[in-house]
Amino acid sequence: MAIFISDATKVVIQGITGRDGSFHTRQMIGYGTRVVAGVTPGKGGQAFEGGDGIRIPIYNTVERAVTETEANASVIYVPPAHAAAAIMEAADAGIKLIVAITEGIPVLDMTRALAFVADRGARLIGPNCPGLISPGCGKLGIIPGGIVAKGPVGVVSRSGTLTYEVVSQLTAAGIGQTTCVGIGGDPLIGTNFVDCLKAFGADPHTKAVVLIGEIGGTDEQEAASYAGAHLKLPLVAFVAGRTAPPGRRMGHAGAIISGSSGTAEEKVKAFEDQGFRVADRPSDVVGLLRDALRDL
Repeated sequence: MAIFISDATKVVIQGITGRDGSFHTRQMIGYGTRVVAGVTPGKGGQAFEGGDGIRIPIYNTVERAVTETEANASVIYVPPAHAAAAIMEAADAGIKLIVAITEGIPVLDMTRALAFVADRGARLIGPNCPGLISPGCGKLGIIPGGIVAKGPVGVVSRSGTLTYEVVSQLTAAGIGQTTCVGIGGDPLIGTNFVDCLKAFGADPHTKAVVLIGEIGGTDEQEAASYAGAHLKLPLVAFVAGRTAPPGRRMGHAGAIISGSSGTAEEKVKAFEDQGFRVADRPSDVVGLLRDALRDL
């Protein structure tokens, strides 16, 4: 079973004719995702060649795409200057799951987009994220399909590359996943750690959770507090950035220590105080997870 997506998820790709949109759309189709439409203003009426004879209709607007195909999810590969508008267009068209891959969306644009999405009752994952994948069900975004396997562990992460590394190690160790979610590393995002922990906790097929955090903000502390009080599943955490100097941005726009609450040490302590195992290195996650499952 999966969180946020299912076999009934029908996907529209915003920015399907761009370089990234084209490449990753074909990857999603190859994995079995039900991509039913694309949107590129000015190219409505054309078709996108998805490979193996698959032709995806292109529309000028998301509203028309939804009307014609009943799409209920969107993946956005629109350039930063227009990405927030694309997010709001998807929500306004009735899309309930929006995955924004785009990096570098202006913060002021995102403040408007987040309020708009919430008002429409939609879920936004991202921006600046790799999306999500549920093995054997589908993938929305850029997580490689070849590194995952079906199994009982939910994975949620702020880092795309660390997601790939940890998931690959889990799969190599024979530990499959229910869903892997990259929530994104920007200062303002939609779905956060707590949202994912709630969803994993409600999924009967998820038996344990791996959480990958990083420096900056207090999302990990809030996740640790929520998990300690409400999550009935084993959890193993890893927090990147233990050697990062204060005041310097490390990779993601949100990965910057601006106070003691943003340090890796504070985040590690928050999980340990709740009784959860915390890996010193990504390669330690598999062993700690096996210990947690064995205790269960």
